[in-house]
Amino acid sequence: MVYTLAQSRTEPSQPQPSETEPSETQRLQAEPSRGQASYVTHDVVNQPPPLAPYDAAEDAALLEGLRRERAGWAEPDVRRIGLLAGGVEAQEWADLANRHEPVLRTHDRYGRRVDEVDFHPSWHELMRVAVAEGQAGAPWADDRPGAHVARTAGGLAWGHTEAGHGCPTSMTYAAVPALRRQPELAAVYEPLLTSRAYEPGLRTPTEKRGLLAGMGMTEKQGGSDVRTNTTTAAPTAEPGVYTLRGHKWFTSAPMCDVFLVLAQAPGGLSCFLVPRVLPDGTRNTFRIQRLKDKLGNRSNASSEPEFDGTVAWLVGPEGQGVKTIIEMVNCTRLDCVTMSATLMRKTLVEAGHHVRHRSAFGARLLDQPLMRNVLADLALESEAATTLTLRLAGAADRAVRGDAGEQAFRRIATAVGKYWVTKRGPAFTAEALECLGGNGYVEDSGMPRHYREAPLLSIWEGSGNVNALDVLRALSREPATADALFGELALAQGADARLDTAVVRLKARLGEATPAGARRLVEQMALALQASLLVRHAPPAVADAFCATRLAGDWGHSFGTLPDGADLDTILDRSLPPTN
Repeated sequence: MVYTLAQSRTEPSQPQPSETEPSETQRLQAEPSRGQASYVTHDVVNQPPPLAPYDAAEDAALLEGLRRERAGWAEPDVRRIGLLAGGVEAQEWADLANRHEPVLRTHDRYGRRVDEVDFHPSWHELMRVAVAEGQAGAPWADDRPGAHVARTAGGLAWGHTEAGHGCPTSMTYAAVPALRRQPELAAVYEPLLTSRAYEPGLRTPTEKRGLLAGMGMTEKQGGSDVRTNTTTAAPTAEPGVYTLRGHKWFTSAPMCDVFLVLAQAPGGLSCFLVPRVLPDGTRNTFRIQRLKDKLGNRSNASSEPEFDGTVAWLVGPEGQGVKTIIEMVNCTRLDCVTMSATLMRKTLVEAGHHVRHRSAFGARLLDQPLMRNVLADLALESEAATTLTLRLAGAADRAVRGDAGEQAFRRIATAVGKYWVTKRGPAFTAEALECLGGNGYVEDSGMPRHYREAPLLSIWEGSGNVNALDVLRALSREPATADALFGELALAQGADARLDTAVVRLKARLGEATPAGARRLVEQMALALQASLLVRHAPPAVADAFCATRLAGDWGHSFGTLPDGADLDTILDRSLPPTN
């Protein structure tokens, strides 16, 4: 209609261009140099070069924490892993594994149940490297002090690829201490779970060079409330062997070789080992009903398996399933913190690379005052998360070697860190994405994948409420945990008045803790713990800005609101790695 009206306004008396004579517009298009400089429309200017290759381990907080937590011997390996993770090939694997999602095959061509999941070859490449570099069960076979710290530091670097394949490696790592509650089973399976060999495919477990372990805990009627599980375990004539019947709601990585599963035995909720393939080579009943259509974590298959006469071996005493599997949860919760810290660091690196090479309004984005404030604020959050992660890894390493004080600290601090660091992840990745503007909202940038990944880590292994209440449970039932936490905070006493005030306030509120106020209490614990670590180990500019904003309240409600006096130059010089 608009076109018709416009044409109707043309005066009939005006000369019209002939069908053979070119119009003025056509002449201008044919002669772009008439009255203007020539140009090529697809010249690309003011866009950053590709980030890869880069060094994912070039992170001061990571390397300093590695040395501080008694694993400096692993630095050459961590640096090598960082170069692998930031390489062009590994970054391509990560992209392809998420673009080509796993596919479920319930039956073969003849109608037989197979219940297998097919993955893109890039998934297997990521898994091969991760297992070879000790990201699965390898630390349990390494007697060197700091072996578990080395694994965490390697994860902070290798995680710059993608997060999905971190699920089976994490569960494999976590399965070992739980399985040790049944020594005869551990004797068979632990050497294979701690192997650095990755062998995909379902075969008799003892015929493989290395195994992966999964876990099946939650059910549709209960979720985190596993005591309401309805899956049953019936004892057989063979001691320690049961048959399971039930339906699990969220069992990730279903192509793992063995699973630790919770089920109701005659003596109560118990833990069982369920292999996909039985010792005689036959398939165990493990019917995959469907794969979950998830927000993120798309490279990793998450399934609903059904057990119907499924053969299982008891792990630990009947009725102590939660107690048996809680050690597994402690390990996987640490990995949630690690993955969140890694995601923060990865998106900070992406944002820093972009603003170094992008200009607007006559200056590089990195030189714009507001952008510098945003990046410095993100850098503070990233360093605090990484520093806390490595302290938790150090506690885990010393706890498994028998240090009672570290066992108590690990018990409470891991739950505190799981609550807070994973909660900060989604807001952090959103802000880092925004640093790229519209470019960050496009799938090719990789930032949408990171953004979708972030919320999972606050849900997996207990949501925020579950972890906050777990902290209250530890405080009430295990008084040594509070002593361990405040003993850690006391190491920074007198170094910063704002931190001292926060600790006094925290002690006063501890006696008034209620379930309704659990989140507020745990948040304050986390901030005090992060601040104490930064005061002791980070440069003064970093510690001062963190205490001013996170403890003293000289801060807004979004990233990029650091006060005018903050030393942004020092924070950024320390935190932004060299890139192309």
